[in-house]
Amino acid sequence: MDFTPSEASADLAALTRRLLADKATHDPHGTGGFDTVSWTALGQAGVLDAALPSSLGGGGYGLLEQCAVLTEIGRAVAAVPYLSSITMAASALAEFGTPELVERWVLPVLRGERVLAVALSGFTASDGRVSGARTAVPFGAFAHGFLVAASGEVFLVDAAAAGVSVRPQQATDHADAALLSLSEVPGVPLGDIGEWLRLRGTVGVCAQQLGVVERALELTAAYAAERKQFDHVIGGFQAVRQRLADAYLDVEAVRLTTLQAAWQLTADPAVPAASAAEAVATAKFWAAEAGHRVAHTAVHVHGGVGIDVDHVVHRYFTAAKRLEFELGSATPQLLTLGDLLAGPTSATRDYPGPPAPPAA
Repeated sequence: MDFTPSEASADLAALTRRLLADKATHDPHGTGGFDTVSWTALGQAGVLDAALPSSLGGGGYGLLEQCAVLTEIGRAVAAVPYLSSITMAASALAEFGTPELVERWVLPVLRGERVLAVALSGFTASDGRVSGARTAVPFGAFAHGFLVAASGEVFLVDAAAAGVSVRPQQATDHADAALLSLSEVPGVPLGDIGEWLRLRGTVGVCAQQLGVVERALELTAAYAAERKQFDHVIGGFQAVRQRLADAYLDVEAVRLTTLQAAWQLTADPAVPAASAAEAVATAKFWAAEAGHRVAHTAVHVHGGVGIDVDHVVHRYFTAAKRLEFELGSATPQLLTLGDLLAGPTSATRDYPGPPAPPAA
């Protein structure tokens, strides 16, 4: 495959970076949650059109271009729901929904007027009515609608419908989550697209994590080049240089595996589904494992200011930790890879723990 970004990807990334540099806020730790100014600006500039096919009047961009936008969102640590609203929900509705659903739900999202959230577990469905609960739904506190997976199918649920309860939750970095509870809520069925949503969402998480760790490393390298100890900049010390070099390799690993996964999901229809799933699990492993290492390197090299919740580097640390666990941390990805590599004849995974010691 060719890892060179397309012209559309480069243009979208440059536009997103400029908009977020002008609009993104750096709220104190534990505050904020949804930057409506940036979300509206992205909509007005046409960045959010990536979800809508050109046949429906949109930009016709694919997952690779969306990943370019997500990387810039990660670099700015911007509190905008692009991942859930565009890469997952609006893309699914544009792909599998009716023209009426696109008109009612997708177009307002593309204009930056509405927010959609996604919950892929915790619900059951019977006769088209959805019940259950899911905690820490990203951007759920601000969502106008939800895509929820229940009983092998995905449903669109209106946040204003009877039986919907949305309780805001304060996450580590931002108040951008919610406890979503549904009680016999009527939903619009979209089909068995839960795995489609999960794979796209996972690649989107990896792309956003790439932006977070890339910018965190840049800030850390700049700090190491100016901070002095014993009349020498700390970037000249061998141990610090090695940490930064390892972090650079980690960032590049996240970049290449993310691009490979996005390409296999969208650019080559001949790629088997299992191969695409392997690529996604590999990318998420690196986004989680490498993201963990780079985030800790940033804090360690910054020293005391690295743990100051008002310092900018702490924003990147908490963002990297959240994305590390979102849609699966490193260990579940390795277990998934093991199942995929073992093939369809392998036994269903079950880990009861170590065997009991032999009887005396």
